[in-house]
Amino acid sequence: MPKSTSNQRRRHEARVLVPPKTPRRFYGHGIPGVDVDKLAGKLIVVEGADGSGRSTQIRWLVEWLEGCGHSTVQVGLKRSTLVSEELNRAQQGNILSHTTLSLFYATDFADQLENIILPALRAGQMVLADRYIYTLMARDIVRGMDKEWLTNLYGMALVPDAVFYLQVAPEELVQRAFAKYSALDYWESGMDLGLARDMFDSFLKYQALMAEQFKRLQRIYGFHIIDGFRAVEEINAELRKKISAVLAGHRLK
Repeated sequence: MPKSTSNQRRRHEARVLVPPKTPRRFYGHGIPGVDVDKLAGKLIVVEGADGSGRSTQIRWLVEWLEGCGHSTVQVGLKRSTLVSEELNRAQQGNILSHTTLSLFYATDFADQLENIILPALRAGQMVLADRYIYTLMARDIVRGMDKEWLTNLYGMALVPDAVFYLQVAPEELVQRAFAKYSALDYWESGMDLGLARDMFDSFLKYQALMAEQFKRLQRIYGFHIIDGFRAVEEINAELRKKISAVLAGHRLK
């Protein structure tokens, strides 16, 4: 083989074998004063409706990651020490407008972002989020909130290293909810929207609307859809494989 051809081949192999480094960034304005280049950890998000298996998958992923020597931190909706209790009380009383409730959730997210997620990433930890801004945006859009306003509001969010959406049909979700709780949740059924008088019918309609919005958001944000209608072990194996690729520095397709 000619020397020039051999050199070209080696250069091509180097380009293939060395994964490109994806720069850290926020979706929009971000958090002032944050040097994203110093966020050495990884942010992994698992999205999906109640009953999709999110919590189980995250619990298994934490066990796996910590078994591999990674330090992990978990975050999720309504876990801020600043507003989570007040948010729960407001939801129980159903006393807030859609805009006020949206800002409540945004405050909950911002507090966790600034005081848990970013410090953990600076320390090189693995942050696993049990839902992120996508659920919040989908909920608000279904309730008639302005899409541009929401995009600007959640411009504070850091772009995760990987987002996985566990997709499960509404008909399966309702069966899982009954099997686990013997009842349906008021908010997860969208009863505040007046979609139907019966909670069962409202649940199916609301979850279908949420699934539609997640499809739209997936086209915008490019997260990965995971078939959630499979054995827990099979789903977890797929997530481990994809997260291993992220840890190795590869970009998921």
